[in-house]
Amino acid sequence: MSVFEDVNRFLEKQLEEFLRAHPHLELQVLADNLREQEAKTTKLLADLTAEEQRQQDAILATANEIKRWHERITKAEKAGRQDLAAAAKEREAALLSQGNQQWGQMEVTKTRLQQTQLLLEKIQVRHQEVKERIRQAPRKPQPSASSAPKRDPANGWYQKVSLSDPDPLEEQFKNWEREAELEDLKRNMGL
Repeated sequence: MSVFEDVNRFLEKQLEEFLRAHPHLELQVLADNLREQEAKTTKLLADLTAEEQRQQDAILATANEIKRWHERITKAEKAGRQDLAAAAKEREAALLSQGNQQWGQMEVTKTRLQQTQLLLEKIQVRHQEVKERIRQAPRKPQPSASSAPKRDPANGWYQKVSLSDPDPLEEQFKNWEREAELEDLKRNMGL
């Protein structure tokens, strides 16, 4: 198992390094994850809404049964059939208990429905924030042959060709600041 763990750690490290070197891709991965979470949460919301409707229908059916047995109790008592009235009262009590349980289950579903709706709204807000950051994030320009850094034969360091070339230190700071913002966003989302 340790070989798999080592390979897994190596691959995760390589992926993290790659994403750090390409912050716009890291934001894109985050956006894709948020899109997936949004889809799953939307499906859960639909499932919970359908479940709530089924529970309401079951409660109404139970209420109708309670009403029917209550009427039977009244008829049996008027007719002097205490044996039937007592059995009908037992049935009515069982149905009332069942109705209370159904009501409790529906309240739990309603609470989950509200929580899921709030979660969906938070995911949508985060998704919009990430989309905006992607839109604002500068992409690394592809160097053209004329503007590519040149090797200085005297000292071996790469030198800027002209003043219009990006400042490497400026780029490093921008990348570092974007990474810090991304980490804050991840931390705020609990990722």
